[in-house]
Amino acid sequence: MEGHGIAGDYKDVVLFLATAGVVVPLFRRWRVSPILGFLGAGVLLGPYGLGALTDRAAWLNYVTISNPAEMAQLGEFGVVFLLFMIGLELSWERLRLLRRYVFGLGGLQVGLTVAAIAAVGAGFGLPPAAAAAAGAALALSSTAVVMQTLTEHRRQHAQAGRTVFSVLLFQDLAVAPILVAFALAARGGEAALGPRLLLAFAPAALGLVALLAFGRLLLRPMLRSVARAKSEEMFMAACLLVVIGAGLVSALAGLSMALGAFIAGLLLAETEYRHEVQVTIEPFKGLLLGLFFVSVGIGLDLTVLADRPAAVLGIAVGMVALKAAVVVGLGRAFGMRGPQAIEAALLLAGGGEFAFVILSEATVAGVVQPRLGQSLQVAATLSMLCIPGLAAIGRRLGRGRPAGEGVSIEPAPPDGADTPPRVLVVGYGRVGKLVGEMLSRHKIGWVAAERDPRLVEAGRKVGEAVYYGDASRPEFLRRCGLDLARALVVTMDEPDGVEAVVGAARHMRADLTIVARARDARQAQRLYELGATDAVPETVEASLQLSEAVLVEIGVPMGLVIASIHERRDAFRAALNRPSALGGRARRYKRAGDS
Repeated sequence: MEGHGIAGDYKDVVLFLATAGVVVPLFRRWRVSPILGFLGAGVLLGPYGLGALTDRAAWLNYVTISNPAEMAQLGEFGVVFLLFMIGLELSWERLRLLRRYVFGLGGLQVGLTVAAIAAVGAGFGLPPAAAAAAGAALALSSTAVVMQTLTEHRRQHAQAGRTVFSVLLFQDLAVAPILVAFALAARGGEAALGPRLLLAFAPAALGLVALLAFGRLLLRPMLRSVARAKSEEMFMAACLLVVIGAGLVSALAGLSMALGAFIAGLLLAETEYRHEVQVTIEPFKGLLLGLFFVSVGIGLDLTVLADRPAAVLGIAVGMVALKAAVVVGLGRAFGMRGPQAIEAALLLAGGGEFAFVILSEATVAGVVQPRLGQSLQVAATLSMLCIPGLAAIGRRLGRGRPAGEGVSIEPAPPDGADTPPRVLVVGYGRVGKLVGEMLSRHKIGWVAAERDPRLVEAGRKVGEAVYYGDASRPEFLRRCGLDLARALVVTMDEPDGVEAVVGAARHMRADLTIVARARDARQAQRLYELGATDAVPETVEASLQLSEAVLVEIGVPMGLVIASIHERRDAFRAALNRPSALGGRARRYKRAGDS
């Protein structure tokens, strides 16, 4: 009996993991967003789907979610991790450049949408307070669904994507004032406004200051200390501590956990640990976001939809149309072309996860009647289910013009800031440092990756773009810019590590130039077999340099010496290539890339 109870406690988690294992591969094969799969699975497995039939068929208890509240609470961390990753993708400089769109366009979108929805609600006979609450809840969009949709289709850096992100960021900032306003209105009515309202924001302001101060002072030293321990498990634990800790501090200050995680991501974005943290956190973000989408589907109360279909569908359609109209108008006023403004509008037209929080608070405060609150929540959920479809329509319209046409909302970053490197150098010891110096002398942009935090710190002190991380992982190489780099230079002195990096890089790109350091001729041959364009054996190069030095010193003309050295080096390279049939594998990679 005890074992059965323990197994039952984990049933919901097992159901979710089984859903993830089926939904993601299946929907990717069908080229459909997995978000729709998770949302649909939530509806099916929730208490308003198959769960409503458990009285008739007891066996359905084993394949339905029995604790939706716990799933929703855990799923909220998906939004927290998503905002943290978005912060890591940005920088304070880029955020500063977006301030006009965050506070200008975002502020106007929230204000005008709240006013428009409230006016429609008042026209249907709602009391002013209830109409305002409905407007505040429905004006916000889903950060999780929208940003995940943009990321899946690589539209987050398009004009519409940057606009949408700016608006979503302001919406996240607006959640805390909205909740505080409802709480104060419930306590003191009109008398709550004034000095008491300002004092209510003091904890939030202090929380932000504390996050920024402690983040600036402690984050880098903490990660440096953990990195020196050379333990992947400890580094993972430190990353999770940063995300969850920042979120909890923000929540204690009265802000959203997601906003605190976003600030932590921004603070880490300018450090040498940025890419390694991204690779470490990505699996958690993907899994928890999937759980969040399942929890949204679970919240779709089909009984409310069945009882009041006209009202619920009318609210959902009206909300989408009204929000889209507001964003299109604002986008055009802020210099966006029509297709991009429509794409942004369709992405922001749906409801958001904070609608449930605001409506719950408003219902508890007595501002919104429970019946109305249920209808609004179901309408918001239905609109969230439609976001991937609306985004697909928006993408077709947004790509209707040639790339680069239209007004950019983000000025170009400073030279060298966040620009893809032409060369990626793996290993920043003595050899890697010299390679970097030669590249800089010829004005070739480069980025280095290194596992020794002391070497990373030394490079950072002199202003070089050196990142801490394991370059044998494809995702880390991708984060460092390998997809757009022209060449990879591997200078590590660990033979196994060099081979792992060369193999991973060649698997990712067939057209990439890969130059690798080898300990001896035998390892050079293995590197050629793995697809290296050129392998430089230390023993061979040392012997050639010694020969060059002695020949010059005993009076042989420099030109003859250099010519003979080059001839001998070419002979060594040909000999190393011959066993691996280069004409064989490495050249086949080259031909594949050219084709």
